[in-house]
Amino acid sequence: MKTRSDNLAVLLAVVDSGSFSRAAEQLDVQVATVSKAVSRIEAELGTTLLARTTRRLELTEEGRHFVERVRQGLKLLEEAEEELDASQGKPRGRLRVDAASPFVLHQIVPIVSEFRAEFPAIELELTSSDGIIDLLEKRTDLAIRIGGLSDSSLHARALGQSPLHLVASPAYLAKRGVPQYPSELGLHQLLGFVSPASLNRWPLPGKPQVEPAIRVSSGETLRQLALAGNGIACLSNFMVAADLRAGALVKVLAQHQVDQPERQGVNAVYYRNSGLSKRIQAFLDFLQPRLSL
Repeated sequence: MKTRSDNLAVLLAVVDSGSFSRAAEQLDVQVATVSKAVSRIEAELGTTLLARTTRRLELTEEGRHFVERVRQGLKLLEEAEEELDASQGKPRGRLRVDAASPFVLHQIVPIVSEFRAEFPAIELELTSSDGIIDLLEKRTDLAIRIGGLSDSSLHARALGQSPLHLVASPAYLAKRGVPQYPSELGLHQLLGFVSPASLNRWPLPGKPQVEPAIRVSSGETLRQLALAGNGIACLSNFMVAADLRAGALVKVLAQHQVDQPERQGVNAVYYRNSGLSKRIQAFLDFLQPRLSL
């Protein structure tokens, strides 16, 4: 083999971060070290992988093919190391988990301390992405996704269902009134998402596409807007159950609500070409019974 795995890891950091300086910061090394690693790979392969300009870095055609295969190869190497570690005792190693920020805050953060006590050799790395990410590109082991799944290259483990609720604060309803029928929503300030548009299709008869007065990119931002009395929002039960119990939010039009299963599923996904590693299985087995969906 011409190239070393540590140099290849540096190359991926450069590609994913978009610059030598950001890669050096992530890896906690000097920029010169990053530059030398990439140059060494190119010299060993006898080809240019990165086209460098004063403004940006861009993969060459050869670079794109090479990086794609490198990701797969390093993933296999990492899995082999994990299997060896697992055979010697409890799961160990880094576990990169990605989920929408509300799920991380309301479902994962509360169990982290207990999980770390049970599995101290697993190093958790949590990221929050409100959109769908490429697991390989983002070097993520596991993603928690809410709603329907479409990527056939991924394995999925169903974690449960989280019903949707139309909610508003008591202060907002006291000021604007409580709608009794879906047709009255036009008289109210509605809160929704920038994208995708399907998130603004509310679970009412006919599943109407609402036109929000305020649009946001994060479910947690939407929740905070509703708590602050800015209008009516449609949110998953796992986000607002505690608010409903405390009376900080109130259900609206519950008697008219219809099921919307395509938005209620909660799934853990990972790549089909990799087995469910011991650390991923340990995390899911620990998380699932503790979920409050």
